[in-house]
Amino acid sequence: MTLKGRDFLTLLDFTPAEIEYLLDLSAELKEKKKNGILHDELRGKNVALIFEKTSTRTRSSFEVAAHDLGMGTTYLDPSGSQIGKKESIADTARVLAGIFDGIEYRGYGQEIVEELADYSDVPVWNGLTNEYHPTQILADLLTIREHFGRLKGIKFVYMGDARYNMGNSLMIGCAKMGLDFTACAPAKYFPSKELIEKCEDIAKETGAGLHFVEDPAEAVKGADVICTDVWVSMGEPIEVWEERVKELTPYQVNKEKMDIAGKDCIFMHCLPSYHDHKTAVGKEMGEKFGMEAFEVTNDVFESEASVVFQEAENRMHTIKAVMLATLK
Repeated sequence: MTLKGRDFLTLLDFTPAEIEYLLDLSAELKEKKKNGILHDELRGKNVALIFEKTSTRTRSSFEVAAHDLGMGTTYLDPSGSQIGKKESIADTARVLAGIFDGIEYRGYGQEIVEELADYSDVPVWNGLTNEYHPTQILADLLTIREHFGRLKGIKFVYMGDARYNMGNSLMIGCAKMGLDFTACAPAKYFPSKELIEKCEDIAKETGAGLHFVEDPAEAVKGADVICTDVWVSMGEPIEVWEERVKELTPYQVNKEKMDIAGKDCIFMHCLPSYHDHKTAVGKEMGEKFGMEAFEVTNDVFESEASVVFQEAENRMHTIKAVMLATLK
């Protein structure tokens, strides 16, 4: 199988076999990394990393993965790129494609990364947009496979706001790979009808299950994986906190819900997380609303069931696989 020259914009663009290939390659590269085996197969290549939204895991993962593969990186933060301001997206894509061998974009609308790909003749990789976060989902799938030894039939429950990049992409990934996916939230927080219909068509071919449940106790019963994300995303106005806290507090992942799921259930989170008051935002909002934690309680986050840091590390291994597969 070859994915050379392909863009990586959303998992909708990839078959289950292609996703399985990327997961297998990720596992192979992870083993080499752990055993100190050099795999700098892309020496002499260079990649541009466009970050309109800052990041810890995504930037670190792309930079270390590129270094391990022998590549150079140029980081372009919001002040270091004129994309969409003094230079059009189309012109930026053509300029960078003439200098670099690949382009990563992390920022706002999916239409931006799509336009970059349209005008670039080198691979473009989606590091996160408002709508999709495909590199995170590869890491999540790898983590689940490492823990359970399989993907098909795993009961995966996503708690909270499922309308944006994480809920959308997890639903797609589960549909593609045959997992049983449940979004649990008030109905207004479910993914769009259009995307649900696309995933239902995929699920008919893969045997995946798609469910949309408002009752938390019903949703988590028998779950293999419970996953959540912050209730208020980067760039959203402070005013939305009150609405989200009011409507999503019943969907907080806590020990009671983990107990309903069962002793073998694992907890996942893409990070960062407001599980205590050790961040400025967590402390400010925690004191404002009288809450010790938001989307997940600290006792779950720090429990043996939590695989969040294994999941975070796997970002690097799966991103490395995407770059190697599309450039070699």
